[in-house]
Amino acid sequence: MYLLGYDIGSSSVKASLVNAQTGKCVSSAFFPKTEAAILAVRPGWAEQDPQAWWENLKLSTQAVLAESGVDPAGIAAIGISYQMHGLVCVDKEQQVLRPAIIWCDSRAVPYGRRAFEALGEERCLSHLLNSPGNFTASKLAWIRENEPALYERIDKIMLPGDYIAMRLTGEVCTTVSGLSEGMFWDFKANEVAGFLMDYYGFDRSLIADIRPTFAEQGRVNAQAARELGLREGTPVTYRAGDQPNNALSLNVFNPGEIASTAGTSGVVYGVNGEVNYDPRSRVNTFAHVNHTDRQTRLGVLLCINGTGILNSWVKRNVAPEGMSYAQMNDLAAQVPVGSDGVSILPFGNGAERMLENKETGCSVCGLNFNLHGKQHIIRAAQEGIVFSFKYGIDIMERMGIPVQKIHAGHANMFLSPVFRDTLAGVTGAVIELYDTDGSVGAAKGAGIGAGIYKDNREAFATLEKLAVIEPDVAKRDAYGEAYARWKCNLEKAMGGC
Repeated sequence: MYLLGYDIGSSSVKASLVNAQTGKCVSSAFFPKTEAAILAVRPGWAEQDPQAWWENLKLSTQAVLAESGVDPAGIAAIGISYQMHGLVCVDKEQQVLRPAIIWCDSRAVPYGRRAFEALGEERCLSHLLNSPGNFTASKLAWIRENEPALYERIDKIMLPGDYIAMRLTGEVCTTVSGLSEGMFWDFKANEVAGFLMDYYGFDRSLIADIRPTFAEQGRVNAQAARELGLREGTPVTYRAGDQPNNALSLNVFNPGEIASTAGTSGVVYGVNGEVNYDPRSRVNTFAHVNHTDRQTRLGVLLCINGTGILNSWVKRNVAPEGMSYAQMNDLAAQVPVGSDGVSILPFGNGAERMLENKETGCSVCGLNFNLHGKQHIIRAAQEGIVFSFKYGIDIMERMGIPVQKIHAGHANMFLSPVFRDTLAGVTGAVIELYDTDGSVGAAKGAGIGAGIYKDNREAFATLEKLAVIEPDVAKRDAYGEAYARWKCNLEKAMGGC
């Protein structure tokens, strides 16, 4: 028996086939092999053709079936992970009306700002747990104002994962988790956010039927079966946005558990067991995959733009030519904690929500030309990234999320011992590294939704733990002093301290 998971990203679409009994991935494939195109008709815009997602999903499906030799009749369920905050509009014939406005498109920022001011900050934060911001609802407001004829033809709006599920099954539905990431869910009333819908002038009929995250959400229809090579009638039993799904992939389900990634940008995602929000809206809060009206499980999302992109910049511009990341890590390890006084603020990749959308830029503080060399810059860059995580984790802890254990994939910045040791040392948290990814997680989510696994403990019993990093108590004061110096430099850059 097998489970099929899809991860619909803005760069590629990945499929993974997992043996339900062993929990092992038997085949994975992604397309396109070069980064998928993003249409930017104007500065700040970002769109993709949903049909391109489907074409790449077909190629990925065909590749894993061919490589594994698995009979499609042996696939018991399908799960979907997808890029969050996008907007797909379809008419009554389920035809896409325009390119999808995806997560990194910023045209809707003024619409969300005006809604936040008009409706009141306290009302938005207490009901939506966020400002309307640049999320899906605000993107739809842009269409209503700027493309009114097209807006009138919309039958249903959906997130990228909803669209893929529709193409698989012919059914249009969504989830509470998905609605919450689009700012369509009222956590106080436990229903679609009517007050925001009314403010924007949206008809409630635009919202698709709501299904549980873990449940049958339709079955592969005859047309999709022909196109993909799957068995008609295979159930789709799970869908979630990429960050909640990443947490699921790392078996992060309960209050106080944390998932983290550190690629080009960095994410810390913590589960909260009570409805709460940051009054300054520096982190985002959405319904986690296992949130229900009987069990509060909220995902608090901290996103930092300047993470691995800083480390790659240092590799290109500071490290000796030809030096690998592993060699950079060895060089950084020659320098003591705190980089002999050098601090780097890693915020050179646009405005940071954690900093209330300020764009401080990246800066190097405390540089001494007679003391410091390449190794100090390399270490200070990694420490600066970690300290930005710590700054955001402090916000999360004030929201009631005790950070004691961090789950992460063994990839990207988490390959660096300096990065891992610094994160454990400055937060006091134990770090556990696992061998998994989003499409494998989506497959196991499908197993939960189909009842093949009775719960997440059974689904992830075979999750392979690769390493455990404990905080170095002997260096606790050194990490604390380095972080305090870094934080003071940040506050100076933001006009304080």
